[in-house]
Amino acid sequence: MISNYTEFIDSLLDAGFSGAIGGKDEGVFGLFRYGWGAEDDTGIEWHTGNPDTDPWEWRIRVLSERDDIAYSKVFFRKAGYITRQWYPYFLAARRKGREFEDDYYDGVISNFAKRIYDTVSEYDRLALHEIKRLARFSREDKSRFDSALTELQMKMYLTICDIYYNVSKKGEMYGFSSTVFCTAESFWGKEVFDIADSIDEDEAVEVITERILHMNPTARKDKIARFILG
Repeated sequence: MISNYTEFIDSLLDAGFSGAIGGKDEGVFGLFRYGWGAEDDTGIEWHTGNPDTDPWEWRIRVLSERDDIAYSKVFFRKAGYITRQWYPYFLAARRKGREFEDDYYDGVISNFAKRIYDTVSEYDRLALHEIKRLARFSREDKSRFDSALTELQMKMYLTICDIYYNVSKKGEMYGFSSTVFCTAESFWGKEVFDIADSIDEDEAVEVITERILHMNPTARKDKIARFILG
Protein backbone atom coordinates (compact mmCIF):
# COMPACT_ATOMS: atom_id res chain seq x y z
CA MET A 1 0.00 0.00 0.00
CA ILE A 2 1.56 3.29 -1.12
CA SER A 3 0.35 6.38 0.71
CA ASN A 4 3.16 8.92 0.39
CA TYR A 5 6.19 9.99 -1.65
CA THR A 6 8.75 7.99 0.35
CA GLU A 7 6.78 4.77 -0.07
CA PHE A 8 6.36 5.53 -3.77
CA ILE A 9 10.12 5.99 -4.27
CA ASP A 10 10.94 2.83 -2.32
CA SER A 11 8.45 0.83 -4.38
CA LEU A 12 9.64 2.32 -7.67
CA LEU A 13 13.31 1.61 -6.95
CA ASP A 14 12.34 -1.94 -6.08
CA ALA A 15 10.20 -2.44 -9.20
CA GLY A 16 12.57 -0.64 -11.58
CA PHE A 17 9.91 0.94 -13.79
CA SER A 18 6.23 1.81 -13.78
CA GLY A 19 3.52 3.52 -15.71
CA ALA A 20 2.71 6.93 -14.25
CA ILE A 21 0.58 7.11 -11.14
CA GLY A 22 -3.10 7.33 -11.87
CA GLY A 23 -3.05 6.21 -15.50
CA LYS A 24 -3.96 2.87 -17.04
CA ASP A 25 -1.25 0.23 -16.94
CA GLU A 26 -2.57 -1.46 -20.12
CA GLY A 27 -2.53 -4.78 -18.30
CA VAL A 28 1.27 -4.82 -17.95
CA PHE A 29 2.51 -3.09 -14.82
CA GLY A 30 1.99 0.07 -12.84
CA LEU A 31 2.60 0.68 -9.16
CA PHE A 32 -0.81 2.27 -8.80
CA ARG A 33 -2.32 -1.23 -9.15
CA TYR A 34 -1.13 -1.86 -5.61
CA GLY A 35 -2.82 0.75 -3.57
CA TRP A 36 -4.69 3.74 -4.85
CA GLY A 37 -7.60 4.93 -6.84
CA ALA A 38 -10.85 6.76 -6.24
CA GLU A 39 -12.15 3.94 -4.09
CA ASP A 40 -8.99 3.45 -2.00
CA ASP A 41 -8.42 4.92 1.44
CA THR A 42 -4.65 5.34 1.21
CA GLY A 43 -4.12 8.99 2.12
CA ILE A 44 -3.39 9.85 -1.51
CA GLU A 45 -4.87 13.25 -2.41
CA TRP A 46 -4.70 14.36 -6.02
CA HIS A 47 -3.94 17.94 -7.10
CA THR A 48 -3.69 19.39 -3.61
CA GLY A 49 -0.11 20.59 -4.06
CA ASN A 50 0.98 18.55 -1.04
CA PRO A 51 4.41 17.16 -2.06
CA ASP A 52 4.08 14.17 0.24
CA THR A 53 0.63 12.85 -0.70
CA ASP A 54 -0.13 14.31 -4.15
CA PRO A 55 1.16 11.99 -6.93
CA TRP A 56 1.06 14.90 -9.39
CA GLU A 57 3.78 16.54 -7.32
CA TRP A 58 5.88 13.39 -7.13
CA ARG A 59 7.00 13.67 -10.75
CA ILE A 60 8.39 17.14 -9.97
CA ARG A 61 10.16 15.89 -6.86
CA VAL A 62 11.66 12.97 -8.78
CA LEU A 63 13.11 15.34 -11.38
CA SER A 64 14.34 17.98 -8.94
CA GLU A 65 15.55 15.83 -6.05
CA ARG A 66 16.95 12.69 -7.66
CA ASP A 67 19.34 11.68 -10.42
CA ASP A 68 18.49 7.98 -10.61
CA ILE A 69 14.94 8.06 -12.01
CA ALA A 70 13.70 9.27 -15.40
CA TYR A 71 10.13 10.39 -16.01
CA SER A 72 8.79 10.80 -19.52
CA LYS A 73 6.32 9.42 -22.08
CA VAL A 74 7.90 6.00 -22.43
CA PHE A 75 5.07 3.45 -22.14
CA PHE A 76 2.18 3.25 -24.62
CA ARG A 77 2.85 6.92 -25.52
CA LYS A 78 2.01 7.81 -21.91
CA ALA A 79 4.14 8.95 -19.01
CA GLY A 80 6.11 6.53 -16.90
CA TYR A 81 9.16 6.10 -14.70
CA ILE A 82 12.36 4.12 -15.31
CA THR A 83 15.18 3.85 -12.77
CA ARG A 84 18.87 4.15 -13.58
CA GLN A 85 19.32 0.41 -13.04
CA TRP A 86 16.77 -0.48 -15.73
CA TYR A 87 17.22 2.36 -18.20
CA PRO A 88 20.12 0.66 -20.06
CA TYR A 89 17.91 -2.36 -20.76
CA PHE A 90 15.20 -0.22 -22.32
CA LEU A 91 17.86 1.68 -24.29
CA ALA A 92 19.27 -1.59 -25.61
CA ALA A 93 15.81 -2.83 -26.56
CA ARG A 94 14.62 0.36 -28.26
CA ARG A 95 17.68 2.12 -29.64
CA LYS A 96 19.80 -0.98 -30.30
CA GLY A 97 23.00 1.04 -30.03
CA ARG A 98 21.92 3.41 -32.78
CA GLU A 99 22.38 7.19 -32.80
CA PHE A 100 19.71 9.72 -33.73
CA GLU A 101 21.17 10.44 -37.16
CA ASP A 102 21.13 6.70 -37.98
CA ASP A 103 17.39 6.49 -37.39
CA TYR A 104 16.69 9.77 -39.17
CA TYR A 105 18.52 8.81 -42.35
CA ASP A 106 16.83 5.41 -42.31
CA GLY A 107 13.46 7.16 -42.24
CA VAL A 108 12.59 6.03 -38.73
CA ILE A 109 12.48 9.61 -37.39
CA SER A 110 10.12 12.23 -38.82
CA ASN A 111 11.19 15.68 -40.02
CA PHE A 112 9.17 17.31 -37.24
CA ALA A 113 10.98 15.16 -34.67
CA LYS A 114 14.34 16.14 -36.15
CA ARG A 115 13.52 19.84 -35.84
CA ILE A 116 12.68 19.34 -32.19
CA TYR A 117 15.69 17.15 -31.43
CA ASP A 118 18.18 19.44 -33.17
CA THR A 119 16.83 22.46 -31.29
CA VAL A 120 16.99 20.80 -27.87
CA SER A 121 20.47 19.43 -28.61
CA GLU A 122 21.75 22.89 -29.53
CA TYR A 123 20.60 24.46 -26.25
CA ASP A 124 21.15 21.40 -23.99
CA ARG A 125 17.78 21.79 -22.27
CA LEU A 126 14.68 23.75 -23.23
CA ALA A 127 11.20 24.34 -21.86
CA LEU A 128 8.32 23.29 -24.08
CA HIS A 129 7.36 26.84 -25.08
CA GLU A 130 10.99 27.62 -25.93
CA ILE A 131 11.23 24.60 -28.21
CA LYS A 132 8.17 25.77 -30.13
CA ARG A 133 9.53 29.30 -30.47
CA LEU A 134 13.12 28.45 -31.39
CA ALA A 135 12.14 25.68 -33.80
CA ARG A 136 9.46 27.95 -35.28
CA PHE A 137 6.43 25.79 -34.78
CA SER A 138 3.09 27.52 -35.33
CA ARG A 139 -0.27 26.92 -33.66
CA GLU A 140 -1.33 25.02 -36.76
CA ASP A 141 1.55 22.60 -36.11
CA LYS A 142 0.34 21.64 -32.63
CA SER A 143 -0.90 18.13 -33.42
CA ARG A 144 2.20 17.13 -35.38
CA PHE A 145 4.46 18.83 -32.84
CA ASP A 146 2.91 16.91 -29.94
CA SER A 147 3.13 13.64 -31.86
CA ALA A 148 6.79 14.21 -32.77
CA LEU A 149 7.70 15.11 -29.18
CA THR A 150 6.07 11.92 -27.93
CA GLU A 151 7.88 9.99 -30.67
CA LEU A 152 11.25 11.27 -29.42
CA GLN A 153 10.45 10.28 -25.85
CA MET A 154 9.22 6.83 -26.85
CA LYS A 155 12.41 6.23 -28.84
CA MET A 156 14.36 7.47 -25.80
CA TYR A 157 16.14 10.32 -27.59
CA LEU A 158 14.58 13.03 -25.41
CA THR A 159 13.43 12.92 -21.81
CA ILE A 160 11.88 15.33 -19.34
CA CYS A 161 14.54 16.82 -17.11
CA ASP A 162 12.83 19.65 -15.20
CA ILE A 163 9.71 21.73 -14.71
CA TYR A 164 9.91 25.47 -15.48
CA TYR A 165 7.89 28.23 -13.80
CA ASN A 166 7.76 31.94 -14.48
CA VAL A 167 9.18 33.87 -11.53
CA SER A 168 8.00 37.33 -10.53
CA LYS A 169 10.24 40.20 -9.46
CA LYS A 170 9.45 39.19 -5.88
CA GLY A 171 10.84 35.74 -6.58
CA GLU A 172 7.44 34.06 -6.54
CA MET A 173 6.44 31.41 -9.08
CA TYR A 174 3.28 32.10 -11.04
CA GLY A 175 1.22 30.76 -13.92
CA PHE A 176 1.28 27.25 -15.34
CA SER A 177 4.41 25.14 -15.36
CA SER A 178 6.24 24.25 -18.57
CA THR A 179 7.98 20.91 -19.08
CA VAL A 180 11.74 21.08 -19.75
CA PHE A 181 13.35 18.57 -22.12
CA CYS A 182 16.92 17.43 -22.73
CA THR A 183 18.54 14.54 -24.58
CA ALA A 184 18.71 11.20 -22.79
CA GLU A 185 22.51 11.43 -23.06
CA SER A 186 22.52 14.78 -21.28
CA PHE A 187 20.21 13.49 -18.56
CA TRP A 188 22.12 10.29 -17.76
CA GLY A 189 25.69 10.81 -18.90
CA LYS A 190 28.01 8.37 -20.67
CA GLU A 191 28.01 5.50 -18.17
CA VAL A 192 24.38 4.51 -18.69
CA PHE A 193 24.91 4.37 -22.45
CA ASP A 194 28.11 2.36 -22.09
CA ILE A 195 26.14 -0.20 -20.08
CA ALA A 196 23.40 -0.23 -22.73
CA ASP A 197 25.97 -0.84 -25.46
CA SER A 198 27.11 -3.97 -23.62
CA ILE A 199 23.59 -5.45 -23.56
CA ASP A 200 22.25 -7.39 -26.54
CA GLU A 201 18.79 -6.37 -27.74
CA ASP A 202 17.33 -9.85 -27.28
CA GLU A 203 18.87 -10.13 -23.83
CA ALA A 204 17.35 -6.80 -22.84
CA VAL A 205 13.88 -7.86 -23.96
CA GLU A 206 14.21 -11.17 -22.12
CA VAL A 207 15.37 -9.58 -18.87
CA ILE A 208 12.62 -6.94 -18.87
CA THR A 209 10.00 -9.54 -19.76
CA GLU A 210 11.05 -11.71 -16.82
CA ARG A 211 10.84 -8.70 -14.51
CA ILE A 212 7.34 -7.79 -15.72
CA LEU A 213 6.07 -11.37 -15.32
CA HIS A 214 7.56 -11.49 -11.83
CA MET A 215 5.48 -8.45 -10.89
CA ASN A 216 2.42 -9.31 -12.98
CA PRO A 217 2.22 -13.01 -14.03
CA THR A 218 -1.01 -12.36 -15.96
CA ALA A 219 0.50 -9.79 -18.36
CA ARG A 220 -0.14 -10.64 -22.01
CA LYS A 221 2.83 -11.26 -24.32
CA ASP A 222 1.68 -8.78 -26.96
CA LYS A 223 1.20 -6.07 -24.36
CA ILE A 224 4.60 -6.82 -22.83
CA ALA A 225 6.26 -6.46 -26.24
CA ARG A 226 4.64 -3.05 -26.78
CA PHE A 227 5.58 -1.98 -23.26
CA ILE A 228 9.24 -2.87 -23.85
CA LEU A 229 9.74 -1.84 -27.47
CA GLY A 230 7.53 1.23 -27.55
